[in-house]
Amino acid sequence: MALEKIATGKVRDIYLLDGEHLLFVTSDRISAFDVVMDEPIPDKGRVLTAITAFWLDRLRDVAPNHLVGLDVPAAVADQEELKGRVMVVRRADMLRVECIVRGYLSGSAWAEYQKTGTMHGQPLPAGLRQSERLPEPVFTPSTKAAVGMHDENITFEAAAALVGGNLAEEARRISLAAYEAGAAWAAARGIIIADTKFELGIIDGELAICDEVLTPDSSRFWPADGWEPGATPPSFDKQPLRDWLEGTGWGKTPPPPPLPDEVVTATRTRYVEAYQRLTGLSFAEWPGAGGRAYGGSAEDTSV
Repeated sequence: MALEKIATGKVRDIYLLDGEHLLFVTSDRISAFDVVMDEPIPDKGRVLTAITAFWLDRLRDVAPNHLVGLDVPAAVADQEELKGRVMVVRRADMLRVECIVRGYLSGSAWAEYQKTGTMHGQPLPAGLRQSERLPEPVFTPSTKAAVGMHDENITFEAAAALVGGNLAEEARRISLAAYEAGAAWAAARGIIIADTKFELGIIDGELAICDEVLTPDSSRFWPADGWEPGATPPSFDKQPLRDWLEGTGWGKTPPPPPLPDEVVTATRTRYVEAYQRLTGLSFAEWPGAGGRAYGGSAEDTSV
């Protein structure tokens, strides 16, 4: 690609289009335990792009967003290879905190609660169980760590000290509203969104939703019929990969072990199913959707 690459993440590559626009390219790379695997997950990048586009369309009334279009710019080579995995976005002044919303007690929040009875430093009712639904969704920010480091859970007051009180309040409002809208939509389709992470940035003086939104990479998606307090439900994400890696005895440092075909296939299936259950549409049409936010028909659920 002839464009200047300005950032490379575990999954996304970001290129400079012009002074006001960037090109996000979502790859099929997958990481586990902070290590990128050698084998890609076919179509994973297209799934993440398709889900993000779907949510940005649905959340337009909650907050503005950075998406300009989904077509591959004409000047960029590899048109077919990139179709369905790019977003042309407006540049934003990104907040220096991760905007996390938790509706259920899981992950690092559960680990903290077991030790101190708190979540991000705030007291929770006694006697809660792992994966239990919280009395109400909670905005639980974290720091943005440098590459190779881990984010740190912080209190709302600490986030306000980093970005300013007014911005922190607006970030909390947008994040909670977006989570509640997304969680209600997903619940009607048999999916629990246990928690999620939003990236927010300022565009034209307004706080906007940026980057990926409510995807299996940025959220915990649980099947509603597999959830009960006291246990960790199966999830629509890289769980087959994590489970397989845990069983190999791998030390969770590079290089990772080669992934067998069945693990790659099972992981892809989880991601595709999440898209199809959330949208009621076929993922099969997405790569050739011609820049539409999503495509297909509710009757066609082929993988």
